[in-house]
Amino acid sequence: MGISRVPGSRRRAQAPSVGPLGRASGRYRRPMSTTPALDRPDAVIFDLDGTLVDTVERRIEAWLQAFQEAGIPATREAVSPLIGADGKALARRIAKEAGRSLDEEAVEATDRRSGEIYQALNVDPRPLPGARELAQALDRARIPWAIGTSSRREQVRASVDALRLAREPTIVDGSHVEHAKPEPDLLVMAASQLSVDPRQTWYVGDSTFDMQAAVAAGMYPIGVTTGSADVDALRGAGAAEVIGSLLELGRRIRRLAAPSANRA
Repeated sequence: MGISRVPGSRRRAQAPSVGPLGRASGRYRRPMSTTPALDRPDAVIFDLDGTLVDTVERRIEAWLQAFQEAGIPATREAVSPLIGADGKALARRIAKEAGRSLDEEAVEATDRRSGEIYQALNVDPRPLPGARELAQALDRARIPWAIGTSSRREQVRASVDALRLAREPTIVDGSHVEHAKPEPDLLVMAASQLSVDPRQTWYVGDSTFDMQAAVAAGMYPIGVTTGSADVDALRGAGAAEVIGSLLELGRRIRRLAAPSANRA
């Protein structure tokens, strides 16, 4: 079963410069002001790990094993808050905290090894409550949606299959952009693939990096506490609202899909 993806040109969205795992900063393509609440979005973009599928613990375990193999001391407490960010930046951050400096080859090798371990662990991912139903509700409401994930392309398949979707989703993964979250590149490219204005789009994610990327892209950031970040962390990273699960969002979308809510 194939996935609807961005064409192989690896087109890159413009983005501001950002330090490793720092907030997106600098001037973006359009002025970024406080994003207003949207009663009905033109589109919804989702993170994958920890948002649609319950894979965060496996991500953490994969990183811990990869760092152990590389001889880099790492703890669950250090790795957990960084899940959802660009993998290379995560590798640099943990190495730096351990007093190690990694060259680009070592960074790439550590990131890739973490992905290989994750793929071996992620054999039976479980959809998070409400994920599949939310996708169905969006389709019924005729609201386009996509997945924007920092994961490498080869790491996405098992999790998407676990959702058992009625149709193939549009996915922008980490292989399509030079800079993953917290840069907004993934999100802006996903909006472009859906032919929607980022400012009229919801972005739903479970990590602080998701929220930072959404703010930088001018989207309406919705945090969900099904990953490793709590309410305060998500709010502090820019979440306009925080929900406990996708079940809450599904109820909202179903109301939009009701006959009385349909727009001509």
